[in-house]
Amino acid sequence: MKTKTKPVASQLFYFFDKEADVFYLSKGRPSARDSVQESKDDILLRTDSKGNVRGFTILNFSKHQSGNGRPVGLPIRADWVAV
Repeated sequence: MKTKTKPVASQLFYFFDKEADVFYLSKGRPSARDSVQESKDDILLRTDSKGNVRGFTILNFSKHQSGNGRPVGLPIRADWVAV
């Protein structure tokens, strides 16, 4: 018999280090077991052992902010659910 499992909701955490100009976002608390890979220009993805994205880091964050009021895209897709 197959057992159904419910996805566990994880809180999102973010932090901006103004001095280092680095923005961090993590699904759940960051873990030392996460792998880090560079995705594109100054963006690091953190993944778990199954390859699921657990968070990202944007280096040189102020450089990536759009000065023209348009959104800046990220190399990940997300489904959002309010808690």
